[in-house]
Amino acid sequence: MSSIERLVIGALGETDGRHTLAMLDIAPALLAESGKDVSRGAFAMAMNVALFHDLMARVPSGDVYVRDSLADGRRIVFDHGALRTIRFPDGPTGELPGGEDAFTRIFLPLGYKMAAIYPLDRLKMTGRAYRHIDHPDAIPQFFLSELHVDRFNPEFEQAAQRVFGTSRDPLDNAAKAVLDRFAAGEAVAFDVALAALPTIVAAFNRQHAPPSFADYQLLLSHSNEAAWIATEGNAFNHATDRVPDVATLAQRLKDEDRPMKERLEISASGRVRQTAFRADSVMRPFADGETRQVSGSFFEFISRDIDPETGLIDLAFDTGNATGIFAMTSARDSAQEGTTR
Repeated sequence: MSSIERLVIGALGETDGRHTLAMLDIAPALLAESGKDVSRGAFAMAMNVALFHDLMARVPSGDVYVRDSLADGRRIVFDHGALRTIRFPDGPTGELPGGEDAFTRIFLPLGYKMAAIYPLDRLKMTGRAYRHIDHPDAIPQFFLSELHVDRFNPEFEQAAQRVFGTSRDPLDNAAKAVLDRFAAGEAVAFDVALAALPTIVAAFNRQHAPPSFADYQLLLSHSNEAAWIATEGNAFNHATDRVPDVATLAQRLKDEDRPMKERLEISASGRVRQTAFRADSVMRPFADGETRQVSGSFFEFISRDIDPETGLIDLAFDTGNATGIFAMTSARDSAQEGTTR
């Protein structure tokens, strides 16, 4: 059994581990690794498989799509996942490093490198693509965005401080030590890597206390993205299936009355085309004890053509595409008054 399979099954359990692995088309070169030590690439891929499992549990529309794809004999080509973070003008976010720093401390040791910056000025955010050095087209990329609190008014900043200032740091000393080993270019003993994997995966979650509904509404009145982070935190925002022809797929899914985005997003180069399901609704707790329906995560689809200048698949993103995809979690009308206690 490969190192990736052993890590995933060890972290998720036999049933869930094998089921999730069976969903994904993982490159043979990655599955070839085995032995008593784990490389950064194998650990990074196992982490992504665990994150995909988490997303499937939270996004029923995506889970149905994946099941249908498997029934048709096609596994998912996991292209990238996305995260959202908060950047205060100064200092950390509670106990968390500020903005993207909360995740670059994970990505960089695991072999990721920033590939490009994408200004998302209309959203008062910045996006950055992180691509794996060892296996750039086989290990999923991350689209890591941060929302700049200082681009909003003082009232917004005060609400953001109340909500996100309660963040805790999920990484313990053992997990940090494993990341330090990877950062030093070392492989890590399997048992040590396995012990750290759930802790590192737990970083992709909400680390702050449930927000007050008043603060949530204030954030929402200025930024859908800030409101989404208030309830979902740093959870996987979406995962993406790389498909040969996203336009044809999108039309088929629309014809099947799936919750599709209306318009296809096409990059300035024309080589990258994206669309997505609209976010599934989820029930989330608020500080007043009420549980309310809000916008959760979603599932995305992408086609990438060959870049004629390199002869390789175009792994870039596009600011316009990203801004359009962000709208899938629009929540201005989704938060309902308290439904359960």
